[in-house]
This record gives sequence, structure tokens and C-alpha cells, in this order.
Amino acid sequence: MRLQHVGISVAPEEIDAARAFYRDVLALPELYATERALVYGLGRAGDLELHVIAGPGPHASAQHHFALEVDRLDAARGRLSDSGYEIEEARPVGGRERFFVRDPFGNLIEFVTPRG
Repeated sequence: MRLQHVGISVAPEEIDAARAFYRDVLALPELYATERALVYGLGRAGDLELHVIAGPGPHASAQHHFALEVDRLDAARGRLSDSGYEIEEARPVGGRERFFVRDPFGNLIEFVTPRG
């Protein structure tokens, strides 16, 4: 068994703004789009997908999240901060440096990189 995709939701009227964030700010490759969803590739082709689905958005205090491993944590932090997103610093855990950010719709995303 393996994880094939992660699904998050945004309000239907925010699907274009979701594309601007996930494709343009995070630079995730858009694999395809439907009337209700955007599908992005995570990692190698066919490994894992992120589905951004039009529906009820997350509660502002929700702690469920997904994590993206990046090669350069400082570069990701800088790109998000420079784009106006509030960074929530976090203590290293499990041998990984990390921080959190909420997308424009309230979904929580953790960014990690291995220590050392």
C-alpha cells in the first residue's frame, strides 16, 4: 500500500487563485484540471499527486496538513515570505528542519528538509 494523492479543498470561486498559488508560487507542475479540481504532481511522475478540489474550505484553526520536502528550506521560506505569506517557524523534528505556512485559503502546509 502507498499514498497516491492528497486532497485539499478551496471554495469554488477560489480555484483560479489556487492555481496561482500552487502552480505559480510553489512551482508545482499542473498535470491536469477538471471542472472541480486541479491536479499537481509531487515528486517523480506518477509518484504522488496533490488534488485541489472545489468545495468547502478548511477551518482557520485546522491543524491537518501535508508536508513538502524541499532541497533548500531557506529558498522556499524566502519565496513564500517575499510573496506575502506568513511563515510559522517550527522546531526541528525527526531529523528535519521545518516551517509551516497557510495557503491563501487556510490549508496548512509544512515545508521540511533533512538536517545535516
